[in-house]
Amino acid sequence: MRLKCGLLGEKLAHSYSPQIHEMLGDYDYRLFEVEERNLEDFIKNGDWNGLNVTIPYKKTVVPFCKNLSPLAKAIGSVNTLVKNLDGEIYGDNTDAYGFEKLLLSTGAKVKGKKALILGNGGACASVNSVLKEKGCETVIISRTGADNYGNLDRHSDADIIVNTTPVGMYPANGESPVELKKFPKCSLVLDIIYNPARTALMLQAEKLGIANAGGLYMLVAQAKRAAELFLGRDLPDDKIGTITETLREDMENIILIGMPGCGKSTVAGLLGIFAEKDVIETDRLIVEKAGKSIPEIFKEIGEEGFRKLETEVIAEISKMSDKIISTGGGCVTVLKNYDLLHQNGKIVWLKRDLNKLPTAGRPVSKSRPIEEIYKERAGLYELFSDFDADNNGEAEETARNIMKKVWKNR
Repeated sequence: MRLKCGLLGEKLAHSYSPQIHEMLGDYDYRLFEVEERNLEDFIKNGDWNGLNVTIPYKKTVVPFCKNLSPLAKAIGSVNTLVKNLDGEIYGDNTDAYGFEKLLLSTGAKVKGKKALILGNGGACASVNSVLKEKGCETVIISRTGADNYGNLDRHSDADIIVNTTPVGMYPANGESPVELKKFPKCSLVLDIIYNPARTALMLQAEKLGIANAGGLYMLVAQAKRAAELFLGRDLPDDKIGTITETLREDMENIILIGMPGCGKSTVAGLLGIFAEKDVIETDRLIVEKAGKSIPEIFKEIGEEGFRKLETEVIAEISKMSDKIISTGGGCVTVLKNYDLLHQNGKIVWLKRDLNKLPTAGRPVSKSRPIEEIYKERAGLYELFSDFDADNNGEAEETARNIMKKVWKNR
């Protein structure tokens, strides 16, 4: 008889937990959205063997546990429940295990370092316990405590910053809890958020050359530990890395940039077919948003007005995951678009010889020599892109070459 497991929370609009647990063990795993007024009845009488627990119930479920692990008891927070044959419930917290694995994956030496933990919720306690065990001096930053966001200057000597708050999490992409330039000694940034793949905090770290990592590895690691509790046996650690990479490939958008007429729409369409992913064209969405064609938009509000519309569209679609996105040729002229596209995706510069680029129906391409436009944009395409792909041959071959570079686990 297969075990019945799942994720317990109040609102579970989107979760990667079912995908992760499908790769971890042979048990049923589903999402249980339960209102607080029904929580006690579900815990005591629900048809389940093992549960992961998420916001806002990590502390609420503690009184229902007959036994608690030492860590769960110490921090007063539970994210894994196991029901034994007698119906008694055991509560544990695998967040600390997950965070420790994330920290180890960075290879960072943290002993003797000063770490700021942003937020004082349930995850904070787990993170704090791990960092202290590793020999860190920890400071918890909250909104109203003695150490708060209003007096961060007293901790400008921090070496490590860990975000345990939901600031910057989907759908509030682009928000950051702190400005990293105020921490000149910072050498490591960890954000336990996993959607988007690169939060605004992590994007800051990238620009400043600070080592950083998001929460996906931690999510998989804590799920692996939970699966061991469900199954009553150990699982190999290498599953963490394998599952993380598989999920990252599935979640990541593939974004095509390049000169007008280089074949982005065609190659994007083929990638969508081969990889069975939805295809989004920014120019098409701009036309729908404006209710008029691109030449008409340029005529009425000029290129500056068009670029503003383009950034608005990019900001919305870049919050999504698991898409193929074909952009307009000039999107790279607005540097803000890089962070928007990069937060959830891999960016590919599609190249085609200039003498093969059509100009019909393309306002910018018709207004100036194509060589002049390319000279202005080539450096920007290189800046934006993770790698380039030649599209002078067959589009199908180009698409397959991109797939080989992007999806190593397919």
